[in-house]
Amino acid sequence: MANHKQALKRVRQRDRHRARNRIIIGRMRTALKEARTAIDGGEGDKQALVTRAVSLVDKAVGKGVVKRKTGSRTISRLMSAAAK
Repeated sequence: MANHKQALKRVRQRDRHRARNRIIIGRMRTALKEARTAIDGGEGDKQALVTRAVSLVDKAVGKGVVKRKTGSRTISRLMSAAAK
């Protein structure tokens, strides 16, 4: 366990950041799954779901939760699947 004040503060910060990152990643993954399901012929408005998924991926990249190239690759694959 941390003994110094700064180390204790870093533990608190790490816990907050981890909780925030898990929420952001969870929302992003759910939106991607819904968009892929709609693309594969499921229910729902395909265009709206793809737009929402792209938006959430961009937000995750902007907050530093997902790396820029990972976000770009994810969006590219989603858009190419939607175009088919």
